Amino acid sequence: MKFVDEFRNAKDVHTLSEAIKAKVTRPWKIMEICGGQTHAIVKFGLDTLLPQEVSLIHGPGCPVCVTPLESIDRAIAVAMEKDVIFCSFGDMVRVPGSSRDLLTAKAEGADVRIVYAPLDALKIAVDNPSKRVVFFSVGFETTAPATAMAVYQAREAGVRNFFLLAAHVLVPPAMRLILGSADNRIQGFLAAGHVCAVMGCTPYETIAREFNVPVVVTGFEPLDILRGIYLCVCQLEAGTCNVENEYARAVRLDGNILAQQMMAKVFKVIDRPWRGIGVIKQSGLGLADVYKDFDAERAFDVGGITAEESPACISGVVLQGIKRPHECPAFGLACTPQHPLGAPMVSSEGACAAYYQYRRGATV
Repeated sequence: MKFVDEFRNAKDVHTLSEAIKAKVTRPWKIMEICGGQTHAIVKFGLDTLLPQEVSLIHGPGCPVCVTPLESIDRAIAVAMEKDVIFCSFGDMVRVPGSSRDLLTAKAEGADVRIVYAPLDALKIAVDNPSKRVVFFSVGFETTAPATAMAVYQAREAGVRNFFLLAAHVLVPPAMRLILGSADNRIQGFLAAGHVCAVMGCTPYETIAREFNVPVVVTGFEPLDILRGIYLCVCQLEAGTCNVENEYARAVRLDGNILAQQMMAKVFKVIDRPWRGIGVIKQSGLGLADVYKDFDAERAFDVGGITAEESPACISGVVLQGIKRPHECPAFGLACTPQHPLGAPMVSSEGACAAYYQYRRGATV
């Protein structure tokens, strides 16, 4: 495939693999933040090409996976309301809530629609003025600008039947939580290229300095990931802790300023619960006060809904890189893509889904 094959060239992949082996002299543990990177690593077997001294740890960079149970329950409660059209990205409709998912709610009569962009949901609101249209906004900084634009345009156009059920989360606070944990074993990070395309590289500089860890902004193809690992290993071996940009073809130092400005206009930073992890301070985006009339939690009075995670699901420790998916007793047995206990098994970026699809039965 044009513009992709060049980043999957087998000869270049093995050259980089050998370069990493030649550089490493001691054990290092590196976390890839993004679930898309995790899927690429497992799908292409990139971790099997690394020397045994380099261990890759899967991080919490799957926004679907970290959306807490209570957010799913709130979404279902809103979707079941009379005269509501509930809009969501497709990867959210099968994420389990306490007793069912959005797809089940649809089968029970809820008007649940899959959309490809927040502006699609806004158009549905404009076309259906007698309905209340709610968009379930999930994602990291990558998708937040488009959501912000939809709310901004709704306010500018005077659309009053459009609402947002916000579940956006931020990457740097999660990195801080992991690095500050007593169980932390991470010595370097591969940062998500698409998040950095929006936010730039500078948000990671204080993390690198404060925790003495190198951070390499990396893409999603095999060569991107191996180059990121190579750069990270070089820093670890040299004892440096800088932010490097491997993904320069898509990421600028300062990111997308206009996107950042739109986010700052529509959202405010708030505390946010993460599935299986708990509340992480200042790790989420909620609607700014001037946009409070578009807040679905407020409009439908569902903010008080709470839920307890299944004790059989260890998604929290998987998302923090403490355990791998196949180390969960329920993996592939009580928890499968057809009957998931948690979001990491059903999300297209979930580590459990990656292991189930590409490495079922693996012990390493």
